[in-house]
Amino acid sequence: MARRYNLPTLLAGGLAAVLLISILWAGSTSITAFSAYNSEWDGGSTVRAEADAVGGSSIVATDTEIYEKVQSNRTAAVVLSPNEPYTNAEAERLQQFVSDGGTLIVADDFGSNKNPLLAELGFSTRVDGRPVRDNIDNTQLPDFVVATQVTESDVTENVEQITLNHGSVLEPNGASVLVQTSSFAYLDTNRNGELDDEESVQRYPVVTTEQLGDGRAVIISDPSVFINAMMEREGNARFAQALFSGHETVVFDHSHSGDVPQFIRVVLALQQNPLLQALIGLGLLGVIVLVSAYLPSILAGRRQSAEQVLHAPRGQLREGLVGRHPEWDEDRLNRLMKGFMTDENKEREDD
Repeated sequence: MARRYNLPTLLAGGLAAVLLISILWAGSTSITAFSAYNSEWDGGSTVRAEADAVGGSSIVATDTEIYEKVQSNRTAAVVLSPNEPYTNAEAERLQQFVSDGGTLIVADDFGSNKNPLLAELGFSTRVDGRPVRDNIDNTQLPDFVVATQVTESDVTENVEQITLNHGSVLEPNGASVLVQTSSFAYLDTNRNGELDDEESVQRYPVVTTEQLGDGRAVIISDPSVFINAMMEREGNARFAQALFSGHETVVFDHSHSGDVPQFIRVVLALQQNPLLQALIGLGLLGVIVLVSAYLPSILAGRRQSAEQVLHAPRGQLREGLVGRHPEWDEDRLNRLMKGFMTDENKEREDD
């Protein structure tokens, strides 16, 4: 006989399912800007998809030990606006990664941690930190500067321009300049949103590249180039594709951004730790063994209990029903008793 559930039970089950889905969703998504797990306008889920689209595989790293595990000369690593400083030991891992042939992409504008990191790694480029505006070459507003001067290279292949979003500019200090603004750009030094007499228009570098050992760094003055909303702008998606092309692996370094959801952290820790994988595998195997050992006896016990109920004397069955449901009338009890009656019960009744 099919089991029937009352309305409160169904509502409780539905609520539990909704809560479980909500917890899993909240634990696997992020609202932090630039996060690879943020699908909103300021997230970085689209640029991660671009990394997968060019034929490689993307990895979200929560610590710098990843640089010791990947094959440097086939890997590009992306550092977007770190909100915590890298320690000397961590910077040494990045430096070794680049020296061994890796490509390091650093993008930041107004943060305080990018220039110390660049200095620690031995690169000469610095991020200016003042906002750049362009009243002529822009999209919608002067803060959305369109950088139109692109030097041909493998990391700017098929790129004719990139669009910034409230970005800054670079001080190359001898580094090779790959992308510049138009000649109508200016630095809004006093941040009043206007071109003042003391602010002059000229070209400014926004992307540079530098060699270090067998590898190189690509430094960008605006991490917003890679957010979801800006990846739709002319040239930005092509720029990301050119940066990632030719690499088998793209590492998104979230070790100093603190924006990886807890559920994802657990998954990443499992993926990157063979010992943990083995321990969990053994644990699951143990659960399967225990279930296989005890489940038959549990089912047998339940089956025996059910048989005891079915073959119980009519009087005991009736007393049990009355005790559980004193509100039932005689007609209902008699109908249910007929349903419970087995051949053995009937023989007992006949005797």
